[in-house]
Amino acid sequence: MLKNLAEKLRSAHSVVLSTHRQCDGDGLGAQIALFHGLRKLGKAVRIVNVDRPSRKYSYLETDRWIDVFVPAVVKIEATDFALILDTNDGRLVEPLFSELQKSCREVLFIDHHPLLTKGPQPTSGSIIDISAASTGELCYQLLQLLGVELDATIARAIYTSVVFDTQLFRFVKSAPQTHLICADLLKYERHPEEVHRHLFATYTVEKMMFLARAVSNVEYLANERIAFIPLRAEDFTPKSGLDRDESGDIIDQIMNIGSIEIAALLREDGPNTYKLSLRSRGKIEVLTLAESFDGGGHSFASGAYIIGRFDDLRFRIINALEEMVPPLAVTSHVTPRRLAP
Repeated sequence: MLKNLAEKLRSAHSVVLSTHRQCDGDGLGAQIALFHGLRKLGKAVRIVNVDRPSRKYSYLETDRWIDVFVPAVVKIEATDFALILDTNDGRLVEPLFSELQKSCREVLFIDHHPLLTKGPQPTSGSIIDISAASTGELCYQLLQLLGVELDATIARAIYTSVVFDTQLFRFVKSAPQTHLICADLLKYERHPEEVHRHLFATYTVEKMMFLARAVSNVEYLANERIAFIPLRAEDFTPKSGLDRDESGDIIDQIMNIGSIEIAALLREDGPNTYKLSLRSRGKIEVLTLAESFDGGGHSFASGAYIIGRFDDLRFRIINALEEMVPPLAVTSHVTPRRLAP
């Protein structure tokens, strides 16, 4: 399939690259790498995303290369191909996805997430490879097929994809391919510790205070095998200096607790508008729960954007989590344990 795509791209003149809303290091690194690689081949390439990336990715010069789609302001001109990276769900690229379908001869997804069982399916000819540990790996393979020579810029972008989605190689799949790819990338990326620091060590005093507040509000259920993490809109005021993207750090920290098998983070993004993030230690599948909220992701790390009242959503999510961790303990979800503030 990648060979077919490489052949199509060789004959293409223009390409638009995009990724899902609230893009992460995998999708962002993959599109930055393809952007520079396709430009080496003389293609007219443009990156258009539905929102601006977190400032922690500024080391990839995101402000320089990425346009943010604003309907009726940013135009999508007639283009040969649109490649949407790190998702296979067009809903996560709206309203841009509809514009790409109108203006591009072909719209394809390049992704490593499982196909949805209840949601929309990717376009014909898309590359979906769930054996890959990151979308960046697929873009690396595509650039190799295109004969693009790696350089420091491309290597840093792909390395960002890999180390972000594997969480510094904690979640590498069984094949050695991930490490072999990184061994090649490190011939050009001479300062990988800089990438690690940007991705995982951008802490400030304000962020530490935020994490302290968030930890104090975590609800532990089912004999401390379940964690429910509520985050409210006031945590992300301009004064706080926090990106919403940084909220993901708290669920990763909570999953380090030895007893926790599954965790849910419910982040308020606006009036009755929330981002749900789900994590599992690897025994309990959470993708089905995400799909019940019209979301998606991986079997053990998934999420959704949802609308509703906080109390109603909290009740529904906690009940679902308790059903997923049998046998249920006597601990009630009405009076969960919390750390003292």
